[in-house]
Amino acid sequence: MIKIGEGFCGSGPNAAHINLFLGPKNGPMGTATVTAASSPGPGHIPFQTVLKPNMPVKPTTVFVGKAVLTTPNHENMTWGPAQAGVAHGVTKALLDGVLPPEAEEEWIAVAAVWVNPLADDADEVYTNNCEATYLAAQRALAKGWPSRKELATALDSISNPFYTPKK
Repeated sequence: MIKIGEGFCGSGPNAAHINLFLGPKNGPMGTATVTAASSPGPGHIPFQTVLKPNMPVKPTTVFVGKAVLTTPNHENMTWGPAQAGVAHGVTKALLDGVLPPEAEEEWIAVAAVWVNPLADDADEVYTNNCEATYLAAQRALAKGWPSRKELATALDSISNPFYTPKK
């Protein structure tokens, strides 16, 4: 079974938005991960998330950027603090027990990550990606989240960082 979570943290150009897909390696998630890693597109280069060189995260996590890399700074913000933040968030979720023990060896993850081309604070990008990834993991494993009541309430105040409908 595939688990899906979403997390958004921060504001402005250093905010983080994560879509996290988790599940057993021997199912659709294994196929999706290999497909993502072997299907780069212009400006989108999927790669394995690591805590540091030679130290991959568990569960194995593939980082997929949602924004086309546009400048050297954008590339550095994506491959540096955003990637490190995702690595931290996934690892912390495993070590804190948010993810079940079998996730360590038997699951795989794909993190679809938004890094704004205008990001300008590496520490803020890192912190926001840590928090958004951890939140996405929590939500992926939460039963019944969001509730129908939460959906109805959100529908009355729908918005995102790029658009709020006029009432």
